[in-house]
Amino acid sequence: MDATSTYLLGIDVGTYSSKGVLTTPTGEVLHQHIVEHGIDLPRPGWVEQDADGVWWSDVVAICNSVVQAGFDTSRIGALAVSAIGPCMLPVDAAGRPLRPGVLYGIDTRAQDEIEWLNAEFGEQAMYDLAGMALTSQAVGPKILWFKRNEPELYAQTHKILTATGYLVFKLTGEYVIDKHTGSHSIPLVDMASIEYDGRFSEPIIDLDKLPRLMWSTEIAGHVTAEAAKITGLVEGTPVTAGTVDAAAEAVSVGAVNTGDLMVMYGTTVFFTLVPDRAVPDPRVWSLGFVYPDTRCIAGGLSTTGALTRWFRDQLGGAEMAAQETDGPNAYAALAQMAVDIPPGSDGLVCLPFFAGERTPINDPDARGVFAGLTLRHTRGHMYRSVLESTGYGVRHNVETMTDMGSAPHRIVAVGGGAQNLTWLQIVSDIARVPQVVPEQTIGASYGDAFLAGLGSGIIRDPNVLFESWVKTKTIIEPREETRDVYDAMYGVYRSLYEHAKDDLHELARLGDG
Repeated sequence: MDATSTYLLGIDVGTYSSKGVLTTPTGEVLHQHIVEHGIDLPRPGWVEQDADGVWWSDVVAICNSVVQAGFDTSRIGALAVSAIGPCMLPVDAAGRPLRPGVLYGIDTRAQDEIEWLNAEFGEQAMYDLAGMALTSQAVGPKILWFKRNEPELYAQTHKILTATGYLVFKLTGEYVIDKHTGSHSIPLVDMASIEYDGRFSEPIIDLDKLPRLMWSTEIAGHVTAEAAKITGLVEGTPVTAGTVDAAAEAVSVGAVNTGDLMVMYGTTVFFTLVPDRAVPDPRVWSLGFVYPDTRCIAGGLSTTGALTRWFRDQLGGAEMAAQETDGPNAYAALAQMAVDIPPGSDGLVCLPFFAGERTPINDPDARGVFAGLTLRHTRGHMYRSVLESTGYGVRHNVETMTDMGSAPHRIVAVGGGAQNLTWLQIVSDIARVPQVVPEQTIGASYGDAFLAGLGSGIIRDPNVLFESWVKTKTIIEPREETRDVYDAMYGVYRSLYEHAKDDLHELARLGDG
């Protein structure tokens, strides 16, 4: 197929929505389609999604939209998918899901299993193998939870997949997992080689039940006749091994070189740093990246966009009602309220741990707090303190990476939240870092399209990414006049958690019943 007449298709399945993009090999966007969906919260600490009703349904809808838009799918040279991860989805011998998918680090159900594994094998021994400590982001404890709590279903399990892996299976019939996602298969993977290791596997799972590890730029398989019939794609279209949404998002904005840090503003914040050397540290995650033999440091905050959504839904009734009657967007109205509040929210600070917290504190039992409330504080103050809490979390992670000897040299802001320049300015002011805002902020699906081109050989030179795909829109610089107040508020943010965490853990216990 002539590369000049070839399309590349990228699809990303996120926590609350999925997006597909059709591009040329030079990054020109030809078509986009978005599908909204939700999450299931069956119990405190549990976060799930239906693999067919959400993940696969969204992919089918996006593929069908390409056909309905009049594009010739025979010209699609390759397809790549990304998705939330790492998730845990057991499937039977026919590849049918046995239960809803258990989501990534925001699902904290396996804390007992984490504690048992640490006691059984030793935290240091597992850390030495995986380069990461066991946290709610780790897949191994969730598999053990499944085995212990749903033994009848575990007995029927043929493979344990992730969200991306399930989509690749539905498209190609192949059971694979990319090495970025697979790095989270703790304590079942050796980080030095990013291959499975069975020294701690016996109580968790037979390693034969795990999918084949591949790099994201490798072709996992080709669209099957059955998948072609459902999606409208052409049978035989190459499909890469895929990756996690955050890794694809990093590619989408060119955060792929040493010292580049991507900050993805979505339902959660996710960090991807390309270090100059592998530096395992229990506070963050050390992972394979997308290109062969590359590594990255990753981390994440548990609630960012999810917290602004909670605030809108629970406390933004007036703004929601105005939006329904052709008024301004509710988020925009809340953001304007925040603009009118001074930095530091007049002494109000939010601990945004409404779903526990990931890096660097890795505390699933942390809980949310608004501290410093007085009778003069308004909803505007509270909403600004929510936005500021993201800045405090970003600063804590950047300081952690710097302390590890891997200080970021260039920070790129991406994701839906990156379109809110007020929010970005607040984060830059607090974290004392400039942020590059790319011209193209489509997101992970755009990076998927590039990876599809690279994996299939349609794109031969990775540097094309910087020649035609990625361009800078603006750079957000920290303002010097906010330094003193935010330095003080950040100190309170850090100290408040340390002093209150025992009580927060007790509240978590009481709240979870």
